[in-house]
Amino acid sequence: MSLSPYSHAQQARQALALRLAELRREAGLTGRELARLCGWNPSKTSRIENARTAPTADDVTAWCGACGVPAAAADLIASLRAAEGMWVEWRRMERSGLRQAQVNRLPLYERTQRFRSYSSWLVPGLLQTRSYTAAVLGAVQRRRGLVDDVTEAVDARMDRQRVLHEGDRRFAFLVEESVLRAGVGGAQVMTAQLGALVAASSLPNVSVGIVPASPDRERWPVEGFWIYDSAQVNVELVSGYLTVTAPSEVASYAATFSELAECAVHGTAARRLITTAMAALDSPAAQDRSGQTP
Repeated sequence: MSLSPYSHAQQARQALALRLAELRREAGLTGRELARLCGWNPSKTSRIENARTAPTADDVTAWCGACGVPAAAADLIASLRAAEGMWVEWRRMERSGLRQAQVNRLPLYERTQRFRSYSSWLVPGLLQTRSYTAAVLGAVQRRRGLVDDVTEAVDARMDRQRVLHEGDRRFAFLVEESVLRAGVGGAQVMTAQLGALVAASSLPNVSVGIVPASPDRERWPVEGFWIYDSAQVNVELVSGYLTVTAPSEVASYAATFSELAECAVHGTAARRLITTAMAALDSPAAQDRSGQTP
């Protein structure tokens, strides 16, 4: 099953475009006639109906008015806002720095009771040590040329980890074995981080699974994602942050999580993979790289 990072938002835009086209046809208007009533070029009508151009709220209002159904505008504008909110580029999310992006997610964590997380790049944020988080966010800040509020952003992420110990929340983490050997922050930082991962696996409300590296595995790695209850999925990608709320799409990610969980090892076997990775960090080669960051 392929989970395209852009398909969810594009599907929402296409659904809106189809509904607008239906309204035009139900009103008995051609694309040229609707364009004349709205006061724009006929090519704009075509671009909107084919989802090549996203309409503005004013466009939707004008469209519905021209079709004689002004009351339909409110629901369609809500659909437009939902589609716009599904995909957010990092530069928009982090324009005021990294701390605010961390703080903005806290309410979602606080209202969630069942967390499922799959990570193919990094140790999940809820399980990160302070030094590991500092290495990750510091590298992000430098790479993207952001305001340097890394210390404050690290504090915000550490504060968010309290959800692990509050209430009756349940957590299931799946991590690719390659994450254990990523070398974030150098050998010393990674050693401490892997030790924290072992400790987290002993918490009664936490499950940690490691998906072993294997040349013949049938379920390939995918982009990392979080599932919050059964209501929402967030996906962190190179270019942006995807939010998925459509029940069918959430179910697709839940099914993928289950498939990856079947490939993973848990308990003693998972801890064995983690401690093996820790032992490898004691090698001279690893020590030589101890000052590197991603």
